[in-house]
Amino acid sequence: MTEALVRCDVAERVAVVEMNRPSALNALSDGLLAALTGTLTELAADPGVRVVVLRGAGKAFCAGHDLKEMQAGRAAPDKGAAYFADLFTRCGALMQLIPAMPQPVIAQVQGIATAAGCQLVASCDMAVAAEDTRFGVNGVNIGLFCSTPMVALSRNIPRKQAFEMLTTGEFIPAERARDLGLVNRIAPPDRLEAETMQLAHMVAGKLGAAVRIGKRAFYEQAGMPLDRAYDYTRDVMVENMLLRDTDEGIKAFIEKRKPDWA
Repeated sequence: MTEALVRCDVAERVAVVEMNRPSALNALSDGLLAALTGTLTELAADPGVRVVVLRGAGKAFCAGHDLKEMQAGRAAPDKGAAYFADLFTRCGALMQLIPAMPQPVIAQVQGIATAAGCQLVASCDMAVAAEDTRFGVNGVNIGLFCSTPMVALSRNIPRKQAFEMLTTGEFIPAERARDLGLVNRIAPPDRLEAETMQLAHMVAGKLGAAVRIGKRAFYEQAGMPLDRAYDYTRDVMVENMLLRDTDEGIKAFIEKRKPDWA
């Protein structure tokens, strides 16, 4: 039997989603893109899942697009124009799905995260990386500027640093990625899973409804003018305050006890 391109395990309200093309460094083939999109879409609709951890099987997180598949697309009469447009549309839809999910998504990154793989890390809400991980948007080295990965990357790190990565194709180490804001935490390779799951369970232990409301508001307000952002988040705070479990959480804090959340 052919192994699934994506494996998913849910325990204690945390879903671990694993890209499973280790021999190809988890390159985003058409099949892997479809499987990953389908899995995350299903998890987004699951109220029992509070946090999603995204990781890659084997020695790498994700090496970007599958260049062999892309080259095969050139055999079409239009030299692949329609296929490439469809591929980047599907990839862009996946990258937009992640921040749109109600659950926080944490990337667990090891080895390398390059091109669309680096884009995938940047699209996640948080990331934990092994200390020896390298990050790059190095398509320029083969004559293909990483224009779509640029969208997520330039929304995560300072503009001049993003432009340098995009135009030089150089890798940056995990420590530099943390300093720039691409990842939240770094850990020794043998502690990567434990550190990631500690963060996941910490978030999963919060009031799920509040986190869902907050994640939606986080991305919505980011693109608004300051005055509009305050008007919008005022309404979000009212929505949150009116939740039964928020009322209970505040009472419990005042009364110095654990909240009895539904």
